[in-house]
Amino acid sequence: MIKFDLVCENGHIFEASFDDSASFEKQRKKNQIECPFCNSTKISKSVMAPNVANKSTSSSKINRKKNKLFSNYNKQLNKIKSEIEKNFTYVGKKFPEEARKIHYGETKDKPIYGEATDKESQELVEEGIQLIKLPFNQKEKKKN
Repeated sequence: MIKFDLVCENGHIFEASFDDSASFEKQRKKNQIECPFCNSTKISKSVMAPNVANKSTSSSKINRKKNKLFSNYNKQLNKIKSEIEKNFTYVGKKFPEEARKIHYGETKDKPIYGEATDKESQELVEEGIQLIKLPFNQKEKKKN
């Protein structure tokens, strides 16, 4: 397995694993790789620094750096999650319906979050409704 940092046409950077570089290219050409933030399938490899070990680079140093980065990521993610839960209304599986009502002016504009299938999300985007996939597990979401 090989990991690549990938970037979509909108500048979102994310990580994905592939069997090899040829596997990445095959999936990219068939538009099978999708940005988890905006669903774009126009993906390319991001510039990556190679992980070249030298005398001063030990695996424990690398692991400490990875743990620190992961810890910082989790702290930021928890902060965002907390802000969303505090300031947005959780609408659960009614998200597509509620997003359409807001978009078409049938209900008051308010910040919402909830659940939608990939198909429902794609349909909303095709209707011109902007949305962002949140990196939270469903069981972590609380109803307000």
